[in-house]
Amino acid sequence: MDEVKAVLTIAGSDSGGGAGIQADLRTFSFHCVHGTSAITCVTAQNTVSVQRVDALPPEAVSAQIESVVKDIGIDAAKTGMLLNAEIIATVAESVERWGISRWVVDPVMVSRTGVQLIDDRAIDTLRELLIPQATILTPNRYESQILTGLEIDSLKAMKISAEKIHQLGAKNVLVKGGGMVGDLRGVDVWFDGENWEILQTKTIDTKNTHGTGCTLSAAIAANLAKGQNPLTSTRNAKNYVTCALQYALDIGMGTGPVGHFFPLLKDEET
Repeated sequence: MDEVKAVLTIAGSDSGGGAGIQADLRTFSFHCVHGTSAITCVTAQNTVSVQRVDALPPEAVSAQIESVVKDIGIDAAKTGMLLNAEIIATVAESVERWGISRWVVDPVMVSRTGVQLIDDRAIDTLRELLIPQATILTPNRYESQILTGLEIDSLKAMKISAEKIHQLGAKNVLVKGGGMVGDLRGVDVWFDGENWEILQTKTIDTKNTHGTGCTLSAAIAANLAKGQNPLTSTRNAKNYVTCALQYALDIGMGTGPVGHFFPLLKDEET
């Protein structure tokens, strides 16, 4: 039996189960890697809205990371919602202290609808301490606008923003086009400092898209842990999310989650 790879997610808990730690762990399981976690905050949320967010103490986040690293070890990691400057600084310090080399940063700052989720101080800390350590950074349209100060409304603007974000220190940048409109919807721009790639899969017409960003970054991290290079990891992760969107769950009264376990649904249909 091949060695089982271990992947760490550092993110918030989604009580509705569609995003955050819950989505990450399901994604890890699908990719046949062992999922571990460090919870940064606990949310009360469902398919309609987030009703409450409670941050864990930074020391608790650090202790979770240390506990996993010292015993199990990790082959790759990802971040999701880090919530505040203190937690972000703690995570950045842990990455450096434990020498985590395969690191996917999903800079959860703004929702796909453009709502800012963390304050300006947290954004500055993310930019200064965590982004420079990222193997792959996966900002959406609005997060890219905050990081660059550019209005992103075209493919050219996406490419310029990817280049500017790369200058912040991330080794590879994926500017996601999920928030774009028209022909650019779902078109992502990849930049590694030298090469550009335009990544596009078929568009899935569904309102149930909760957790797509978490799922993508978790899939990238899982692929990195299994030895795939950054671009291949990202391509394969995009394909996974596209398939999961095809089997998105129409549950609740709002935006349902993607179907992380879509192969099981396929089996039931046969």
